[in-house]
Amino acid sequence: MPKKVESYEEMMKRLESIVNKMDGSELSLSEAMKNYEEGIKLCNLLYKTLNEAEEKIKILTDQGEQNFTSEK
Repeated sequence: MPKKVESYEEMMKRLESIVNKMDGSELSLSEAMKNYEEGIKLCNLLYKTLNEAEEKIKILTDQGEQNFTSEK
């Protein structure tokens, strides 16, 4: 069964939850390591998602990166 793909916003909420859990309570070493590992994986996924979005934007513009200005 395919794994459900989470949105960027859902992953951010999960990461925030992990950070709050690690900041707000005393965890055992194994719990802290588990949370840290999940947080790092989420950070990597979030970074990848942002990079993919940036690449799509570059493709959609004819000249790659360009400044958006209003023409009068």
